[in-house]
Amino acid sequence: MREAINWKESKKDQIKCFNCQHGCLISPDKIGFCQVRKNIDNKLFSLNYGRIISQNIDPIEKKPLFHFLPGTLSYSIASVGCNFRCLHCQNYSISQPGPLDEMPGEEVAPWQIVNSAKSMNCRSIAYTYTEPTIYIEYALEVMKKAKEEGLKNIWVSNGYFTKETFEIIEPYLDAINIDLKFFNEENYEKVCGAKLKHVKDSLRRVAKSDVHLEVTTLLIPGLNDSDKEISLMAKFIRFDLGNKIPWHLTAFYPTHKMDNIPPTSEKTILTAIQIAKENDIQYVYAGNLKTSEHENTYCAECGALLISRKGYVIEENYRNNKKCPKCGAALPFTL
Repeated sequence: MREAINWKESKKDQIKCFNCQHGCLISPDKIGFCQVRKNIDNKLFSLNYGRIISQNIDPIEKKPLFHFLPGTLSYSIASVGCNFRCLHCQNYSISQPGPLDEMPGEEVAPWQIVNSAKSMNCRSIAYTYTEPTIYIEYALEVMKKAKEEGLKNIWVSNGYFTKETFEIIEPYLDAINIDLKFFNEENYEKVCGAKLKHVKDSLRRVAKSDVHLEVTTLLIPGLNDSDKEISLMAKFIRFDLGNKIPWHLTAFYPTHKMDNIPPTSEKTILTAIQIAKENDIQYVYAGNLKTSEHENTYCAECGALLISRKGYVIEENYRNNKKCPKCGAALPFTL
């Protein structure tokens, strides 16, 4: 447990948390929406500080990040809790555990995470599986030590952090993948317990920074897979973020409280890719499909193959070149 950041005293002994966009007002001995920030004696504490629920070595492509350090390994960590309540969450057992008498996880010092990453030949540390915003106190300490040791820092996020939170992490954050889950407020509220407008604000804020940004959308049949909604997302990415931002369109599989919805068809994904390209999104990728053709990276200028992927394995690549080997155009990778 550690005193939290991003809070202030409010009226009637309540604490106002401004770490994420929920802006919880937390009464004495109560916790916030994330389940891991508690008002104790009129101070806000991070209950999950240093409690690591998951540690894994992943290909960076699994985040997914296709244009940042391609072909490298990332040391992935998570703590318990989340500020979303996604009905389709794949990691619901650790992100939405319900009220807890004791924080689960192993106590791990920040320097131990960094040492483990280096010993496993990882180029980066990824804060993932659950939302890193809700364990920002711990993530920030790891990020600072990682920077000192020459490692990169990656967030996989729902994009619900505040402007103040982003300003704190920005100097230490190298790359981020943000989920753009829907493009209407009704489904964001119904499925995730959140608001689209705040996610859009975060995406715009990151796109204007020097942090490498990629976007992921899980296409769920009947909820966000219509041609109209995909086109609206594409236009937002094109005009608000930039058409060179990689966009990952991923197939849904039934899970958690949405196990009655069928998997996304390959046709739906391919149609979405076509709509994205018609809206001039230059780098669009398919996820969770058996075919690997739409995981490859091609030069946006001449169409030359730059990286050939099969699952998380890179089979052929020119990622270490600064220019396309065919036409000489600058390559889109951050190395």
